[in-house]
Amino acid sequence: MSSFKGKVPALVFILLLASEAPAPAAGARAILGVWLTGDRDAKIKIYECGAEKFCGRIVWVKKGPPTDIKNPNPALRGRPIMGLAIMKGFSYSGKNKWTGGRLYDPKSGNTYRGSMRLASPNRLKLRGYVLLPVFGRSETWTRVRGTAPE
Repeated sequence: MSSFKGKVPALVFILLLASEAPAPAAGARAILGVWLTGDRDAKIKIYECGAEKFCGRIVWVKKGPPTDIKNPNPALRGRPIMGLAIMKGFSYSGKNKWTGGRLYDPKSGNTYRGSMRLASPNRLKLRGYVLLPVFGRSETWTRVRGTAPE
């Protein structure tokens, strides 16, 4: 008769590793669709915007100013928030990651370097940073039901 002694911690360890496993590879187009921001006050549509590039624009806001009043360029402060491009230039780098893009925050008027990782088919983790990713902030977006790519 075999004993479980010494085997239980290994099993627990394997189960913990499995729970932290990344989402299965879904390809570059897996992020297409509409996403609800982490603070739940805006929806962003991510779309293809050129040869293997991905961008995003605001398609819904809960509240806030109707124009881009925080933009550092005074000539752009009259732009409507609805339809405003806030993500551009992301490239798929494999393993559910997109890098090399820029993220614009209309709440502050700042633009950041960015990266994204699809944590699951319905959760997108974004990282905006200055200089190096360690000097940044992360946010998790949730896919709006019914907006998964074909």
